[in-house]
Amino acid sequence: MPVPASPREVFERHLQALAERNWTEFVDQYADDAVVEIPFAVTTPKRLAGRAEIQAHLARATDAPLVLSPANTMVHDTGDPEVIIAEFDYHVTITTTGQTLTVPNIQVFRVRAGKIVATRDYHDHVSVAAALGQLPALVSAATAA
Repeated sequence: MPVPASPREVFERHLQALAERNWTEFVDQYADDAVVEIPFAVTTPKRLAGRAEIQAHLARATDAPLVLSPANTMVHDTGDPEVIIAEFDYHVTITTTGQTLTVPNIQVFRVRAGKIVATRDYHDHVSVAAALGQLPALVSAATAA
C-alpha cells in the first residue's frame, strides 16, 4: 500500500495546482470534511467547512482577474507530524491592467492520509483589493461588520 503524501508534499502540489490554475486538482486535495479558516478575510467568509463549500468559494474567486505565482517559499515542520507552516509570496498580476504586486502569505496546513483536513490562511487581502480598485468596498464592508 502506498504511503500517503506528507504535509510538505501536499502543500507543494497545492501551490503547483494554484499556479497552473488547475482548480480540479486544487480542490481534490481537500478532505471531504476539511475546514479552511481565513482570519483576515473581510468580504469573504472567514470559515469554509467541507470540500463543497471550499469549491463554491473557489469558483467565485476564479473569476477574479488575477494570476498568482508563488515564490520565496519556506516550509517549517512542527512538533505535530500532520502540521506544517508555510511562508510564501504571491507575485500577483492583475490581468485587466497589467499591474503587478507581491503579496505575503502564511498558511498553517494540517494533512492527514494525504489530504488537507484544515488550513488557517493569512493572506494580505487589503493589497489585492487595492490593486483591483476594491478598497472602498472593502472598507465599507469592514466598518459595517
